[in-house]
Amino acid sequence: MPQPETRHDIAVIIPCYDEAPTIARVVDDFRRELPEAAIYVYDNNSTDGTAEIARARGAIVRREPRQGKGNVCRQMFRDIDADCYLMVDGDDTYPAESARDLCAPVLAGEADMVVGDRLSNGAYAQQNARAFHGFGNDLVRAMIRWIYGYGFEDVMTGYRAMSRPFVKTFPVLSEGFQIETELSIHAVDRRWRIADVPVEYRDRPEGSVSKLNTVKDGLKVIAMIGTLFKDYRPLKFFSLVALVFCIGGLCAGMPVVTEYLATGLVPRFPTAILAAALMFMAALSLATGFILDAVAKVERKQWELRVYHQTEDE
Repeated sequence: MPQPETRHDIAVIIPCYDEAPTIARVVDDFRRELPEAAIYVYDNNSTDGTAEIARARGAIVRREPRQGKGNVCRQMFRDIDADCYLMVDGDDTYPAESARDLCAPVLAGEADMVVGDRLSNGAYAQQNARAFHGFGNDLVRAMIRWIYGYGFEDVMTGYRAMSRPFVKTFPVLSEGFQIETELSIHAVDRRWRIADVPVEYRDRPEGSVSKLNTVKDGLKVIAMIGTLFKDYRPLKFFSLVALVFCIGGLCAGMPVVTEYLATGLVPRFPTAILAAALMFMAALSLATGFILDAVAKVERKQWELRVYHQTEDE
């Protein structure tokens, strides 16, 4: 029978895929800054010896065979038991010197997620030379602000500290790099306490290669936002869909109505049928939104009770 996981005050959790050039320094830096923390490296099918290097530097190394950062995070969140989870990439782009600043609000009970903000101090724009990454960050941030009414400074950062209740009640849906966006949206939608700590981002050192595909993974992030928008805000989502159908129905139907009022005839039956169908779809979408909104509210109440009981048990 497996032994229960040891409860840590702080667990540094590092998802890794082929990070041999940088993982030793990352483990050493966080061991220096947080000597009391347990450092976990989850190897995601690396072929360059990442796991062996991390193990030699004293990290607790585990393997996750399902490819993708979201899959790695799902397993880390299930396996590890800690009061504060400090998630960081293994590419040596985030400063370990900021680790205590990120963990402090979580350990003090003042925040449930602390975001390592690379953008507000201009560090990311100066260091990152990859095309469209800044634009992608701004686009995702604008979409979340419009949908949820909350202005994140840095939605896509891979450096963040999280409380135990946050991690243990977070349903990981994504498989890949969408995980950061999913974490951010979940925190806003469930009204977790969020704090921002500016950090000095640095670009990858020579020999370290990013696994992020700007276009492919960017489209996945946008699709994830749309999916979570539908799931978390169904009434708003389907109201927008209904509005589109309604505008289409009005555009198609107004000439038919105008002609009928003028002549008493409806000569364009196909257009009239199209207009009626579009208006029906608008009404159906609106009804769907109301039904799913009621379901979402019930699910939210059940989730709040689960969080409450988990906090009470601790």
